[in-house]
Amino acid sequence: MNKLTIRDIGVDGKRVLVRVDFNVPLDEETGAITDDSRIRATLPTIKYLIDRGAKVILCSHLGRPRGKVVEKLRLVVVAQRLSQLLGQPVEVAANCIGSEVKKAVEKLGEGDVLLLENIRFHPEEEENDASFARALARLADIYVNDAFGASHRAHASIAGVANYLPAVAGLLIEKELEVLGSILTNPAHPFAELAGGAKVSDKIGVLENIMDKVDCLLIGGGMAATFLKAKSYEVGTSLVEKDKLALAAKLMRDAAQRGVRLMLPVDVVVADTLSAESKVKAVSVEDIAPDWRIVDIGPQTISNFSEELRGCKTIFWNGPMGIYEMPQFAQGTKAMARLLAGLEATTIIGGGSTAEVVTEMKLTDKMTFVSTGGGASLRFLGGETLPGVEALLNKKA
Repeated sequence: MNKLTIRDIGVDGKRVLVRVDFNVPLDEETGAITDDSRIRATLPTIKYLIDRGAKVILCSHLGRPRGKVVEKLRLVVVAQRLSQLLGQPVEVAANCIGSEVKKAVEKLGEGDVLLLENIRFHPEEEENDASFARALARLADIYVNDAFGASHRAHASIAGVANYLPAVAGLLIEKELEVLGSILTNPAHPFAELAGGAKVSDKIGVLENIMDKVDCLLIGGGMAATFLKAKSYEVGTSLVEKDKLALAAKLMRDAAQRGVRLMLPVDVVVADTLSAESKVKAVSVEDIAPDWRIVDIGPQTISNFSEELRGCKTIFWNGPMGIYEMPQFAQGTKAMARLLAGLEATTIIGGGSTAEVVTEMKLTDKMTFVSTGGGASLRFLGGETLPGVEALLNKKA
């Protein structure tokens, strides 16, 4: 990674504004945090700064308040959890800019931590408003981006602040870029990508950019229907991106020309409706009825994918194999998670819903690396620049 990190600059006694990604899932009824993985992921950076006597000012978004104050999206519950993890109090500012926030920052002692209120309560955040970014910058001496999961957004607290403060990477972003970068530059072979999720359009960049690096490409999830349709299979009422059929056909041709094994499901689980009362059955991809829908990969496909992956040394997985939110359609996804957790290969999970599955199954520590960024990891692996990373100082500077 060619970006400066917190290890490359002096932070002792400095006011350090750290953009973190505390967009954690909350229980709809109680408001309690159901998964604190994103908070835990930033602890190395926060503790590094505390240990060096920095005055730590954290800012994050939570949910989608769309520029308005939403009481249930306040960050008090996040501060409470962070306080427990750090073993020291974490105060929450009443806002993220303004005179009251300035006073709260002035009261900070060395090693103290202050969490600003939800940054997206202000519409100027997502607009990357220069005045808003300057107001944030006035609170600190140094800016640190450790919010990899939001770094594909050109928002004020992600990219804008870097125009007004020395801007460096936190330890989480450093690790994300190094691990994800390694599978683009120097993966151990055989190297496989396991791709799922609903849409081909979400994965186009990665599929195209990684094609000349992988040995095999395994396609499941809803996106498999578009590939099967491109091969003239009947896919019933499954979601098909008709405008991506030509692209799917091209990707299959490209794989064949490059000697990449592109594997599609040979059987699928289909349902007549998407409900708890659905009729469900496993059928060959040649026998999908017009009024049924693909909801998961089938048992033979699970076996085929598993056999292929067992022979690989590097595996990147992004996207569930079915509609995993419904238990009866989650078997393929869970089978892949359990398989990867038991392999000696380098297993990298591409964030988003795939990371949620691995976390729910308590398999995180069985994987080599679980990314905190769904969209960010896909864009990075697709060869795109991330505004939040691009804005940071280069090492040569």
